[in-house]
Amino acid sequence: MTNDKTSDGRKPVAYLDQDFLNSPDARAIRLLAEYLEPLAVFRHQKIRDTVVFFGSARVRDDGPLAKYYDDARRLARMVTEWAAQFTENGTHRFVVCSGGGPGIMEAANRGAADAGGKTIGLNIGLPFEQLPNPYITPGLSFEFHYFFMRKLWFAYLAKALVVFPGGFGTLDEMFEILTLAQTHKLAKKITVVVYGLDYWKRVLNLDALVDTGAIAPKDMELFQFADTPEQAFEILRLGLTENYLEPEAAAGRLAESQEMPPPGELLEGWTVEDFLGPEMAKTSK
Repeated sequence: MTNDKTSDGRKPVAYLDQDFLNSPDARAIRLLAEYLEPLAVFRHQKIRDTVVFFGSARVRDDGPLAKYYDDARRLARMVTEWAAQFTENGTHRFVVCSGGGPGIMEAANRGAADAGGKTIGLNIGLPFEQLPNPYITPGLSFEFHYFFMRKLWFAYLAKALVVFPGGFGTLDEMFEILTLAQTHKLAKKITVVVYGLDYWKRVLNLDALVDTGAIAPKDMELFQFADTPEQAFEILRLGLTENYLEPEAAAGRLAESQEMPPPGELLEGWTVEDFLGPEMAKTSK
């Protein structure tokens, strides 16, 4: 830790001591900062929820997998144009979010920007590939050091996920979300689209997991395949409508009629957390 003193002889306060903040002893503070800074920005920008795009940083719009770049860009534009109708009181719904880098991530942010919508980039410092792309909305580009804090923010606001072709990072991110959904660790329903059936069938043999009993047959229902932006968009639209828009509208009608049931019994099978989100619901108790 630094022992440098100010002009009046005082040692700098701890939160201005860069040696301390960068030390192992202050790791908890750095972790907390990577939670609190995005939280504060999302609240200020009124980002209510997201649609997350995963995929390879190595895909280029002029490379051998250019089709997937173009498809990700088109799908992100379609989602953003559709979501624009749900903006109320300045709140933004189903905002396209990516890992903030090049490739599929760039394509997703670019498509959302094409539609004139806000779009988020959750970047992370890596020795190669990972620099923020220019299509992220100013003020919604974040830089993470800790992978698990970045993953938290992918999952925390996501109401849907689209997984484009990718490598180890994409596989890691996809199976993290699928595991959370499988084990009911997400306090919400999430629509997962795996894009590019031919690619993923060559990369993964998920049927073998079912055949050997490693996963249950029902676990294959946690995601759906799509091969065109139109097909993927329809899966997303239906999932977001059935899981969120329709229940929210029903809750609104109940509130207007002043016949709200007790908390936890808003609709059969639905809780206050389903409507408000876990963090808002807990603040009401």
